[in-house]
Amino acid sequence: MRVVVAEDNPLLRDGVVLLLGEHGITVVAAVSDADALLGAVEAERPDAAIVDVRMPPTHTDEGLRAALTIRSQHPGIAVLVFSQWVETSYARRLLSENKGHVGYLLKDRIVSTGEFVEVLRRVAAGGTALDPEVVRHLLADPATDAGLGRLSAREREILGLLAEGRSNVAVAEKLHLVERSVEKHVTAIFLKLDLMQDRSDHRRVLAVLRFLRGVTDSPTPPKV
Repeated sequence: MRVVVAEDNPLLRDGVVLLLGEHGITVVAAVSDADALLGAVEAERPDAAIVDVRMPPTHTDEGLRAALTIRSQHPGIAVLVFSQWVETSYARRLLSENKGHVGYLLKDRIVSTGEFVEVLRRVAAGGTALDPEVVRHLLADPATDAGLGRLSAREREILGLLAEGRSNVAVAEKLHLVERSVEKHVTAIFLKLDLMQDRSDHRRVLAVLRFLRGVTDSPTPPKV
């Protein structure tokens, strides 16, 4: 895997580069601002980009705007946002405009290097991965989609866990259910969202995207 890292903190940037190298992942560029990130992506065409949210010059949303540009211009390149902040509107746009190849993790909630690398590999392979805190902000308001309105409270809970990138086994462990029960709930979710079996699409990703599209922005920025 070939990766570009965009992080303005030099210690953290160097640490991520070292970590990825130890796991056999090649860092083709490590940059400190959004313009350099876009230039590196254009020149190197990596498999994935790890992007901080707040970078020079204003330290507000440069990273997320660059992430959206990458997803628009290079949809085959995965983007893993790695930040201290939950920016709800940008996160929704990243997730709703594309089918997979995207993740959003919070720096302070990573408990192991193995977890971080595993999420990066999942996103690069076309999956989605969201920190549970990001999911909580995105799914806090009721959905307006008619299909989503048919979901039960348990089905909404399971769909939220799927948005975090959890497998059926992981969902079962989290909710203290048997795996077969989770499988039935997931099948019911697909049916209620009219997501019929289709070899060309990943129904889990489509279900998550439907859920996220039904969320409205909070009137005030979320506190993290």
